[in-house]
Order: sequence, then structure tokens, then C-alpha cells
Amino acid sequence: MNPFDLQLTLPFRRAPEYAAADFVPAASNAVARSWLARTSLWPEGRLVLWGASGVGKTHLLQIWTKAEQGVMLFARELAPISPPLAHRIAIDALDELQDERALLHLLNLAAENRSAVLLAARTPPASWPLSLPDLKSRLCATLAVVVKPPEDHLLAVLLQRLLAEHQLKVSFAMQSWLLRRLPRTAAALREAVKRLDERALASGSPINRTLAQHALADLLNGGEAAEMEDSWNT
Repeated sequence: MNPFDLQLTLPFRRAPEYAAADFVPAASNAVARSWLARTSLWPEGRLVLWGASGVGKTHLLQIWTKAEQGVMLFARELAPISPPLAHRIAIDALDELQDERALLHLLNLAAENRSAVLLAARTPPASWPLSLPDLKSRLCATLAVVVKPPEDHLLAVLLQRLLAEHQLKVSFAMQSWLLRRLPRTAAALREAVKRLDERALASGSPINRTLAQHALADLLNGGEAAEMEDSWNT
């Protein structure tokens, strides 16, 4: 094995920056991107982006917030807000909402202030288990746009970026091997890279097929965990 294929795993991580230049446009997120570029056309000034974990909702919210000079909030941290209110508001992770009245109060203030509100969740508003009738009716009437699962090239780019965030050196051949065998979801890639990082750090070994087969046995597709030949090391 080429010694330059190895890289020291350091104990610190680079937090995602969510830069607009780092977002990869594709058919799976085209409708969402189109609506985010037309904030003034949102019915009632609200828009919901929904889709599975890891499809890029938070990245899109961050891009929109920066472009519109708005504020980014997280549903689990919402508390009653008093005027003045930002002209553009993004609220992430509505699945984790704790205070329904705080959200209703914010939406009421936003409507009075003509502030645009962008929300994100894993499921569409109609499926949210809300107890306040006014809040439920308002959110169910909000335009909801799905961000679809990523295409092949998006998964490849995501894997490369996750490895870079964890400062892991993995050959393109090994990346292709992982992409062919892991579930085709961004969440699975995130979990896989996290485990590979932990196993490589603990063992002091480079990331190869043997290490991956041990660390990802329950994620890899059919029978891969049984193939442990050292000759397969990459």
C-alpha cells in the first residue's frame, strides 16, 4: 500500500459551513430551489420544505437565510417572540417542536409584519401531531415542497464532503465500493462515515474494506461482512 494513502486522524472536526457554493443542484432539489428564489410569491408568506434526513433541507435554509439577510431558528428552541420581528425567518427541524404556542405566536407576528417564514421538517405538515387547531390548520394550508432523495452523483459528492469534514483520507476506489453497498440515503452515509472515523481512530488503521466490513456490518448490502480477505484492502 502506498504510504501516502494514509492520513492521521485528528481529534477535531470542521463544522459544516453550508455555503451556497457547496450546494449541489439536482433534479431532486430543483422545485425547492425554484420556490426559494421567489420568496415574494409564497402564499401567505410561508413555505415548508420537507424530506428525509440528510437531503439538504438545512443547507437550503441556511442559503436562503443568508441571501435574504434573515434569521435562523430551531423549532426545539422556540420561545414567545416580541416585536420587532425579522423580515425573513427560517425555522428548522419542526419535527422537534416543543412549544406549539410559541410557533403560533411567531406565525401570527410574521403575518402582521409581512415577514416571510421558511420551515423544514422530515414529513409534510398534514402528518405533524399538532394539538392546537389554529396552528394545525395554518400549517396544513402552507405550501409544502418535497426535497427528494439524492441522485447517484449527489451521494458521491456527499460522501466526499463527509469524509473531508472528518479529515479522512479514503481512495476513490474505496468510496465507490461503499456507495455500491450502503443504503442509498444521506443519513446512511453520515452514519457510515461516523463509524468509519471512530473505528479508524480506535484501531489506528487506514480505512479499507476489512475495517469497513467490521464497522458497517449491519449497513452493508448482503454478505459483505463475510468477505474479510486482506487482499481486498484498498
